[in-house]
Amino acid sequence: MPIPLLMFIVIPFIEIMLILRVSDEIGGLYTILLVLGTAIIGINLLKRQGFSTLARFQQRLQRGEIPAQEILEGMMIAFAGALLLTPGFLTDTIGFSLLFPPIRRLLAQRTLRSGKFMFMGGMQTGAGGFQHGPTGGAHGDTFDGEFRNETKPNPTLEERDRD
Repeated sequence: MPIPLLMFIVIPFIEIMLILRVSDEIGGLYTILLVLGTAIIGINLLKRQGFSTLARFQQRLQRGEIPAQEILEGMMIAFAGALLLTPGFLTDTIGFSLLFPPIRRLLAQRTLRSGKFMFMGGMQTGAGGFQHGPTGGAHGDTFDGEFRNETKPNPTLEERDRD
């Protein structure tokens, strides 16, 4: 059984068990208010963290750097938002931890350093994926040059004027 499918079965089961357990401890109404409260707090944190990351993204672009860190953090913030809007305590815990800047930055840095990114469907990119660093390229291997089509002879000035 694929892991994403398994997660769609296991996580809701855990969430239901946690909600029922909390409901037994504090009561059904307070449990519902707690779930709604975490969603409201999460949305406000999501906005603040999103704007902060967007500002850092724009600053990096203005300096001519590749904002790979900010792109990954933005994806994590979006994922955190989805988790916070999902009713439950496990998803809220994961969502809030992704909104905590030191944890999010650490995860993004480790992902960038690994050189591999897992995409939906299990596709991976290696060294050709996002790169970061002072040069903005893969280990400083940036080449500048010109292109000339060698298959056609160079046109003469008369031929250029006709075109």
